Amino acid sequence: MALDRSGQSINALFEAGNHVELSFGSVSPSVSGTGPGSAGASTPTGNVAESYTQVGAAYKRQLKESTSIAIIFDQPFGADVNYADAGYALSGSAASVTSTGLTLLGRQILDEHFSVHGGLRYVSVKGKYNRPQTSLPAYSSTYSSGSGTGFVVGGAYESKDIALRLAVTYSGEIDLALPGSAGSLTTTLPESFNVDFQTGIAADTLLLASVRHVNWNGFSLNDDDPNAGTLVKYDSDVSTYSIGIGRRFSDQLSGSLTIGYEAAKDEKVSDLGPTDGNVSYAIGGAYTLENGVKISGGIRYVDFGDAVTKLVNATFADNSAVGLGLKIGYTF
Repeated sequence: MALDRSGQSINALFEAGNHVELSFGSVSPSVSGTGPGSAGASTPTGNVAESYTQVGAAYKRQLKESTSIAIIFDQPFGADVNYADAGYALSGSAASVTSTGLTLLGRQILDEHFSVHGGLRYVSVKGKYNRPQTSLPAYSSTYSSGSGTGFVVGGAYESKDIALRLAVTYSGEIDLALPGSAGSLTTTLPESFNVDFQTGIAADTLLLASVRHVNWNGFSLNDDDPNAGTLVKYDSDVSTYSIGIGRRFSDQLSGSLTIGYEAAKDEKVSDLGPTDGNVSYAIGGAYTLENGVKISGGIRYVDFGDAVTKLVNATFADNSAVGLGLKIGYTF
């Protein structure tokens, strides 16, 4: 999972006709563990993960029968960790990362089966970091927005007779520099691959699957102040898988069940992201009104893998999160 939040979906580009959509999500994580206290004894950390919201929007325009464009807004990366409980060794440590992304894509249909798509993605990131005196010096900095642009390219194969679509999308690296109130921060957002698949398996029934692979190995947040150093560093890539079933019950009503999986790395993790892998379960539904408005929503439960942190060897276990989502789309 690392800092990944939105998954950078481009599904709006494949909507029929002209299409606009707005989405809203709310995630409530519960992430706690035990580790060294200020007096040396094992001490509960309390819940260190803050709740957060996600907002997204997309507009797709059919220029010609075979040519379309889309503008997609999302919040692709983020973190919000706060060690607020007194008595724990890292009490007072906190970090937050917020981002906004804007992707401009074009799609060209080549024939009845193949199409290509590509464009540019702009991402802006800002954040805060605070660390009390530990084995490292105390440090605090607020980072103003830094932004960068990368490219997106992909292709798709479709067979409308069986509602089959296989879409593959590559997103390139994006370099960022964030000026800080103390030291300044530099990083490179990693490249990623999204694979989205669907096919009909029975009347009114779809098999849905996806893979997202992000090259997090070697990613770091580096502050140029010698008292700060590397704030976060990841040593492994992350692949997230999902598979599910979509079912249309009527012309207006449909539903879905999805299971997600991200393998644990069995490595020590950052104290600013104390989980290792996850399994998720989601249920969703959608209702289409006669005027072309489609309202969809769902709930997702995430069971986080147990983890041991790098800095103080704290143990985090039996943690989870619940997410709620709502999307309103209009096709015209």
